[in-house]
Amino acid sequence: MTPAIVEILKLAGSVAAILFLAWFARKLGLGGDVRISSEEQARAIADEIICGFDPVDIAIDRAGIGALMRDAQGRHLLVRRHGAHFAGRLLDNHSETRLDQNFLTVGTGEPTFGRVTLNLGKEAQYWASGLRHLRT
Repeated sequence: MTPAIVEILKLAGSVAAILFLAWFARKLGLGGDVRISSEEQARAIADEIICGFDPVDIAIDRAGIGALMRDAQGRHLLVRRHGAHFAGRLLDNHSETRLDQNFLTVGTGEPTFGRVTLNLGKEAQYWASGLRHLRT
């Protein structure tokens, strides 16, 4: 075989392997566009993040990329998408909150978690007010 044919066969083999891996990942359901679509799903996510966290009030971002939840004890949980999963933090009085019309930006003060901007619609004002009165 000539060197050109060998190179073409290598290229074809590489492309075939990449296509196979992409098909296999799709078949396994990996890397999908994960979003919070219901309050039931938000409750399940909250319980996964903090065992026993039972929200009585839930605000889900319009795009489904995050949520704010409050339990009967007054604790607030911020949930955000992290890759194909969700991560969350309990908020305290060190949290940073900024309201911009229907958008609420919440930061935990933890650099690794970052800030989350949620489109909560008219509920944004209600949640901003509640977050201003957080205790430690």
